[in-house]
Amino acid sequence: MEVKEYVLSIANRAKRASRILANVSTEVKNRVLQIAAEKLIEYTQRIKEENQKDIEAGERKGLSKAMLDRLYLDEKRIKSMVDSLKDVISLPDPVGEIVKMWRRPNGLLVGKMRVPLGVVAIIYESRPNVTIDAASLCIKSGNAVILRGGSEAINSNRILVDVMREALGEVGLPQDAVIFIDVPDREVVLELLKLDEFIDVVVPRGGESLIRFVAENSRIPVVYHYKGVCHTYVDEFANLDMAERICFNAKVQRPGVCNAMETMLVHSKIAHLFLPRMCKKFMEAGVELRGCERTREIVPEVKPATEDDWYAEYLDLILAIKVVESLEEAIDHINHYGSHHSDAIVTDNYENAMKFLREVDSAACYVNASTRFTDGFEFGLGAEMGISTQKLHVRGPMGLEDLTCTKYIVLGCGQIRE
Repeated sequence: MEVKEYVLSIANRAKRASRILANVSTEVKNRVLQIAAEKLIEYTQRIKEENQKDIEAGERKGLSKAMLDRLYLDEKRIKSMVDSLKDVISLPDPVGEIVKMWRRPNGLLVGKMRVPLGVVAIIYESRPNVTIDAASLCIKSGNAVILRGGSEAINSNRILVDVMREALGEVGLPQDAVIFIDVPDREVVLELLKLDEFIDVVVPRGGESLIRFVAENSRIPVVYHYKGVCHTYVDEFANLDMAERICFNAKVQRPGVCNAMETMLVHSKIAHLFLPRMCKKFMEAGVELRGCERTREIVPEVKPATEDDWYAEYLDLILAIKVVESLEEAIDHINHYGSHHSDAIVTDNYENAMKFLREVDSAACYVNASTRFTDGFEFGLGAEMGISTQKLHVRGPMGLEDLTCTKYIVLGCGQIRE
């Protein structure tokens, strides 16, 4: 089958399945997710074996440690997927919710009801857990989903998709509500992005080049899961012990993810106290430090930072450091160089905290907490389709509600327009 026919067939099947899934009860959708959770436990060994094939292939290709970490599945991460499914089950079903209703002078009741988007395509790299997150959220919100994962995770994704499709089949729902594109050819993506008649939204998750490619070639509305150039600003009024814990966690706990800190900003009044202890801890953890001249005056071992470092999403144990003179300079730096993803301030000053929250133009702004919490699961959304850094129609972690839109419903008793 030619690429165009292959992709058109997938889109057609997903569209048909979406019309059925849109009208399925909450109880049935939850049953699908419960069966999928049970199957993940049952198939744990098989999932690990398929994942090992991807890990070995990635090592042969020379993937970085951070990329291999994103790809890796063990019993703990499979259990996390099970927990994610159970969380989605526990969440209220947004489909059919009446958002608001009002009465017009002529007696008409006008309201808004949440309905599924229809068919969602997600194009993503590396992390196999995205397969389960995306499929579960789409099923619960009544949407069909087309999954196109990266070639580096193809074996892992295949078996995870099989889990979801088997669960759909066991309750009598169309298995094509979850479809996996099993062809790594980029031409497939190009054809998929033309099918605005069948697909309602596309979500790219991955590197900057992938997102730009999708945005530039799509006829379908795109929700950008853009890069994460995340900052932590250590204010002059910060508790330095707290700041040390937060900054270390934000950089080191899992450096290869989009909500990890890439630049640390430090107020000049506390830089001489904070930077030596913080840099020592980072270097002991194997973090490569690149700093401004004032940083290097305090800690000479730090490498010089270039202009490109302030824009960089390293996704690795590399950190840029800059000493700033004021909160205003920190906010200006974040708004200029950041990607509007997640940024944090560490401070005991209420006014500074509120100013930071108001003026930093990012999807998630933190006071005295690590940026690593920007995640659908951590925010109580059960899971996420991605983290949107744009402003329409969703910003931040994209959960169940964000996979619906509203339509007007109008209730009358014979009214006609004069």
